[in-house]
Amino acid sequence: LAMIFTRKTWKLLNNRLKCLAIARLNDRRCLQSTVHSDAPTVEVNFSNGRNMTFSSGKLARFANGTAVCQMGDTAVMVTAVAKPKPTPGQNFMPLVVDYRLKNAASGRIPMNFMRRELGPSEKEILSARLIDRSLRPLFNKDYRNETQLVCNMLAMDAVHSPDVLAINAASMALSLSDIPWNGPIGAVRVGLCDGEVLINPTRRELQSSQLDLVVSATKQNLVVMLEGKGNVVLMQDLLKAIKQGTREAQFIIHEIERLQKSYGRQKRTVDALPEPEQELVQAVRSMCEMRLREIFQDAQHDKMSRDMAVNEVRANVIDKVWSSYPDIEPSAIGEEFNRASRLIFRELIFERNRRCDGRDYDSLRNINCQVDMYKPLHGSALFQRGQTQVFCTVSLDSPESAMKLDTLAALESGGLKAKNFMLHYEFPPYATGEVGRIGPLGRRELGHGALAERSLLPTLPHDYPFTVRLTSEVLESNGSSSMASVCGGSLALMDAGVPVTAPAAGVAIGLVTKYENDDTKHLQDYRILTDILGIEDYMGDMDMKVAGTRKGFTAIQADLKIPGIPLKVVMESLQKATDAKSKILDIMSEAIREPRKYRKECWPVSESLSVEPHQRSQLIGPSGLHMKRIYLETGASLTPADESNFTVFAPSQAAMDEAKELIDGYMQKERVPDLEFGGIYTAKITELRDTGVMVILYPSMPPALLHNSQLDQRKIAHPSVLGLEVGQDIQVKYFGRDPVSGFMRLSRKVLQGPAIGITRSHNKVAADESA
Repeated sequence: LAMIFTRKTWKLLNNRLKCLAIARLNDRRCLQSTVHSDAPTVEVNFSNGRNMTFSSGKLARFANGTAVCQMGDTAVMVTAVAKPKPTPGQNFMPLVVDYRLKNAASGRIPMNFMRRELGPSEKEILSARLIDRSLRPLFNKDYRNETQLVCNMLAMDAVHSPDVLAINAASMALSLSDIPWNGPIGAVRVGLCDGEVLINPTRRELQSSQLDLVVSATKQNLVVMLEGKGNVVLMQDLLKAIKQGTREAQFIIHEIERLQKSYGRQKRTVDALPEPEQELVQAVRSMCEMRLREIFQDAQHDKMSRDMAVNEVRANVIDKVWSSYPDIEPSAIGEEFNRASRLIFRELIFERNRRCDGRDYDSLRNINCQVDMYKPLHGSALFQRGQTQVFCTVSLDSPESAMKLDTLAALESGGLKAKNFMLHYEFPPYATGEVGRIGPLGRRELGHGALAERSLLPTLPHDYPFTVRLTSEVLESNGSSSMASVCGGSLALMDAGVPVTAPAAGVAIGLVTKYENDDTKHLQDYRILTDILGIEDYMGDMDMKVAGTRKGFTAIQADLKIPGIPLKVVMESLQKATDAKSKILDIMSEAIREPRKYRKECWPVSESLSVEPHQRSQLIGPSGLHMKRIYLETGASLTPADESNFTVFAPSQAAMDEAKELIDGYMQKERVPDLEFGGIYTAKITELRDTGVMVILYPSMPPALLHNSQLDQRKIAHPSVLGLEVGQDIQVKYFGRDPVSGFMRLSRKVLQGPAIGITRSHNKVAADESA
């Protein structure tokens, strides 16, 4: 029995070991097939002859998907990693995009104290948002796994920008991975120079380009995301750029699809969210439909009253349905109520041809504008559009107040080393009637402020002598606060007397669509909404922000919640935005039509001051003492422009007058007397040096060097051998100033002989006059 038992035990153990070995071998083969599947390098050729290179399978092979996109000498690697299972209770898709510009990629060392990359900069945050907005609409609505995209700069040159490369690399990484995603997409940067469209222009070409537009599109020429700025671009040129950019993106999509078919991993199956019971759906719909329809059709409601009415219906429906179905969680009932509210809200837009506030599709909300709110402010404006209220202020300061950019930021901005125009956007929690913490600047605030800044920058003059800081504080928010910041900011700039080329305005355009099976190419029906409310943004499918002057566009940003829209809808939306923009500018002109001509008492003053090169030290003073005194006593600052010119900035005209008095006093007090070339003067020794003696010809003169070679006919090594002492008077001959350095040319040795002139002394002028 023992022998039989032993044989059976060994047999079972051997079978178990064989199974484990086979399982391990299969896992190893699976891992090798995932990790070591080298996809070839492919090249995308654009219509202008430029190319973009994609590769995968060699770097970061533990990630779910990896892609490297290269153009010129700029290479970006993007890795895509997703958790295998969603977090329990997760009701949204957490997508995280990390985009970091690395100094090492361009052969530089960070100039901070730690000499390493610190927190993300403004440019990095904006680029991460750009990637996120391009990819998010194409994820499955039932996908809830936490997903992270890391954009790693491998190399950067000074020719091509890496942000568009990162979008394309992320598209390829997601396409080749097993992460469920309905891509790929393609992204190109579009420029416009002399009416000619440039695809993926270089940084040098962008400096002379009227347009800097990023277009993200899917196959069938569907636009997913737009973001750009322009120097008052005409509508027909903008449409031409969007069309060309969408067509060029198809080359990228074609190559990524080809690689996906050959080397892409099989996508994970997305567990469909549990469908609510039909009885629950009918119960919720029947209990809330009539009341919600009444609320959404009542034009007397504002944001707060409408939200309160909907919340009251929500609480009532959850309470009653839960009492009838106690086995269902209240959160599930609340989600079904939200779904029903969205469907009812969208149905009413198609049925009534009216919106919830009573407007038709093209009407604007009531607009009210005020300028010159408070006297101490250089410029101020209050812009009210419906229940969106923005208070804007302008502060003018010296050129020294411009924001200095680090090396990488200057490289990304086309060589700009300092920004003399800044727009800072603030969105406190009370703007929506909420309680929250007011802390560091959020990514949303940063993005809205950058959009408003891009919208207004083309209207400012390039040679403006002041640094301009525009603050926009949202006091009430019910949709399109960033575009309200453009309108209020333009009014405040004109109130501050900034000579803008033309006033600018902005408007948000919304979209509500009907389609089936994610086929947004053939929309069954759609409605374009002008000047959308917050609820229309939340319930709708698009938020397109457009800003510009009467002549053309200065900024555009389009975000979609559906996987792309046809070009026809984009063109119609831009036409609606153009019409609305003209109406808004008409209303704004009633408050202020052009930059203010007469001066305010609080406005700063800037003037130029010319100083001879040899008088710079007299104006500056020892160790800058005179400049410091002028600043402390008057608030005026002197900034050297070149060797003979200074820029004097004063916070007011009174401060400028005081600063001029001090400057005149310094220059009058230390004015150089007219010295005759070849004249003989009495000089006083102030200091003995190894190279000679320091002498002055008049009391307020900066000491000049009389070199050892000019002290005596004999060659001497130190002036002490001649018995010279500090305070002793000697006779010197003046030979003008050195044309290069501006220093006096003096000599004593030429006077060691018969007297050849009359000695003159500027030290005894006061004594002679008193006598």
